[in-house]
Amino acid sequence: MNLYDTISAISTPSGEGGIAVIRISGDRAFAIIENIFYKDIKKEKKITLSEIPSHTIHFGYLFENEYLVDEVLISVFKNPNSYTGEDIIEVSSHGGILVSQKILSLILKNGARYAEPGEFTKRAFLNKKIDLSQAEAVADLIKSKTDMAHNSSLMQLEGSLSEYVQNVRQDILNVTSLVELELDFAEEDVEFVRKNDLEIKIEEIITRLKQIIESYISGKVIRDGINLVVAGKPNSGKSSLFNLLLKSNRAIVSEISGTTRDYLEENLIIKGIQFNLIDTAGLRTTSDIIESEGIKRSQEKIQDADLTLYLIDSSDDAEKIMESIKYFELNLNSNKTIKIFSKSDIANKQINRLCSDDEIKISIFEEESIERLKDKMVIRISDNGIKFYSKNIILTNLRHKICLDNVVLCLDESLKSIEKGLSGEFISVDLRNALKFLGEITGEITNEDILNNIFLKFCIGK
Repeated sequence: MNLYDTISAISTPSGEGGIAVIRISGDRAFAIIENIFYKDIKKEKKITLSEIPSHTIHFGYLFENEYLVDEVLISVFKNPNSYTGEDIIEVSSHGGILVSQKILSLILKNGARYAEPGEFTKRAFLNKKIDLSQAEAVADLIKSKTDMAHNSSLMQLEGSLSEYVQNVRQDILNVTSLVELELDFAEEDVEFVRKNDLEIKIEEIITRLKQIIESYISGKVIRDGINLVVAGKPNSGKSSLFNLLLKSNRAIVSEISGTTRDYLEENLIIKGIQFNLIDTAGLRTTSDIIESEGIKRSQEKIQDADLTLYLIDSSDDAEKIMESIKYFELNLNSNKTIKIFSKSDIANKQINRLCSDDEIKISIFEEESIERLKDKMVIRISDNGIKFYSKNIILTNLRHKICLDNVVLCLDESLKSIEKGLSGEFISVDLRNALKFLGEITGEITNEDILNNIFLKFCIGK
């Protein structure tokens, strides 16, 4: 990547729409627009962007030689007070694939380069407008599908995690300074801090770090959603429930066993929580090679699920119902599974003997039973220790968690060095390694491979 290039890309989604936005950033952004933008249709009035105030909008026309491309609005942002820290122009044109592509092509012909994925945000990071954790929050904010994911991304974008990291970093620096200051006066045998006090300070930092690391369980769910598998024997009502929750005929519903031969996956929001809903092949023994593969995949999905809805057909005879209950008891984790008796409107007369009153009974024809199931799903997730609402920082990014895990490991090593009575040099090395891993979160210390991996996940134009 050449940071001295001027880059451009379409920042709005492809397709028909009211407007499209084409973004330009770099030293030549103003010169490019001045070459193709006129304030009047007769091409008599040009614009000198260096003479107009930053953060202003101007109406005019874009021309390619004598050919009118579109009437547009241009938004002017002068460095360093822009998103990237460079001169930026945002062209708001009429929407549509052809119009926006023509404008982008015109800009590229006049000296800009097509931007790489996430390059605008990468320049914002490299120009110190945001740190790396805030840059990652931008991507999370764009991808957020629930209010909780949106709020969590906003907190991180506003610098909550960065502030937390800086506070921890300062605490570790204070401890490191005491250790290294003592090294400078080793010959005088001066003790600046007692080893017991040093241990207490480090243990306090570890405790704080472990609290935020534990929040990753909730953070992962907020960011990526709950993996929810619908499972059960063939014809237990899995696909019907799947379709009802989605409010669409996504899965094939048939009385013929083995209709679903592979899993189907869709997303839905229930009470502000994203569920990644997976309909699986019916669990049974079969000689059909294709269906057997589908059942194998279903079992893998159940193993990886955050929550499983296990359906038992309550219209079956008592023996088959007991077989399904036995399968549940032997093969499924009860803490991560909700046992559901489906088809309650045509249930076997003995069903009350086979299931307890507090177990979920549903019918796709009884909306109230489906609402009770949704309530149960949310309660079960909360019972498993996942918190959805918190004013505290919640860790949502695996990279950040790994960095903090490494910080804790380094601090643990420093405690071991103190316990062994090792000299300050050994303690200092561990503390400085902890600082290095903290720096990786905000990007103070990082490498090009990590940066490229992060920004390649961004969309073009952001």
